[in-house]
Amino acid sequence: MSALLEVEGLTKRFGGVTAVNTCSFAVPEGSVTALVGPNGSGKTTAFNLITGYARADAGVVRFAGATVSRPDPVRLSRTGLTRTFQQARIFADLTLVENMVAALQQPWRSAFRTAVRGHEKTRALELLDEFGLARLAQERAGNLSYGQKKLLEFAAVLMGEPRLVLLDEPTAGVNPVLVEQIEERIRELNARGLTFLVVEHNMNLVMRLCNPVVVLAQGTKLAEGHPDEVRNDSRVLDAYLGG
Repeated sequence: MSALLEVEGLTKRFGGVTAVNTCSFAVPEGSVTALVGPNGSGKTTAFNLITGYARADAGVVRFAGATVSRPDPVRLSRTGLTRTFQQARIFADLTLVENMVAALQQPWRSAFRTAVRGHEKTRALELLDEFGLARLAQERAGNLSYGQKKLLEFAAVLMGEPRLVLLDEPTAGVNPVLVEQIEERIRELNARGLTFLVVEHNMNLVMRLCNPVVVLAQGTKLAEGHPDEVRNDSRVLDAYLGG
């Protein structure tokens, strides 16, 4: 299985603290790859470096075989790489449909227009239906529950039909029913060919959903492999799973 995303020697320092330290790993195309590790191990910083929300001090990112010399969120989204955030980023005063259209990375002058073109609305409603949100399509996004906001953000990043989605703690703070719904969506989308890189603290979910699993510790890769291999790795047990 070829790599859709490759990270080599990624490094980021904040003053005297090295948050990501010569980190290297790959995301096989068609996989649901997990990026796990204890708090402060560099997972979200790595996401930010890959997607252009922070600038790396060193290292190389390749997506679909091409080197991404200066990662930029909008350009990457247009080439098929997008992400969600720990705290869902939505426009509270827009309806769900308008949020979906805004996610297409349109110019700012048109992102907040009230008119939604027909094909955009059709695509938005199809995705909202898949995520169980169609009945709320014309509701203000700010009125959603915490879990529904995370579902909306997940649905919205699919508007551009990406090849790779980075999910940053998709089930954190979400009730068990929505956790099952999110897992089901990931499985179904992956079965259709979408690749995922997932930061997640719910290790039961990781072990049944993801392969391979990449473990970070102190900003660098500690282990990588099949969930069973990672679960039985003594270094991982010491660093993350608590022995």
